[in-house]
Amino acid sequence: QVQPVESGGGLVQPGGSLRLSCAASGAASGRTFRTYGVGWFRQAPGKEREFVAGISWSGGNTDYADSVKGRFTISRDNAKNTVYLQMGSLKPEDTAVYYCAAGPRPGWGTFKDFNEYDYWGQGTQVAVYS
Repeated sequence: QVQPVESGGGLVQPGGSLRLSCAASGAASGRTFRTYGVGWFRQAPGKEREFVAGISWSGGNTDYADSVKGRFTISRDNAKNTVYLQMGSLKPEDTAVYYCAAGPRPGWGTFKDFNEYDYWGQGTQVAVYS
C-alpha cells in the first residue's frame, strides 16, 4: 500500500511560483513509491480532473499538459521518496486542487490516463489571484 501525501499548496499572485511535493508516507511505502510512475492532476471547481504532468520511476521520462509546458517542471528524488512539481509563471486558470497519483503502470504514453494510477493523495489547494 502506497499513500501519497501532497504539500506545498497555497495562495500566490499571477506570475508567481510554488513548489508542490508528493511524498510517500512510511518507509515501506517509500521503497515501493520510488519504483512507481507518478502523475500530477488538478481539478478546478465545476471542471473535470485533468492531467498536469507525469514522471517515470527513474525520472528518465516526463510528460506535460500543453497548458503547463514551459512553466511547470516535474522531478523526483528517490532518496527522499518525493516527487516535486515546480510551478512558475502561474495564472489564475491554474487555480485548482492538485492531486498526486502513483502506480506501477504509468509510463511514457500513459501518464495522462488517470485510470493507470492505483494510489491517490488527498490533494492540495493552489489559488492564483491578484
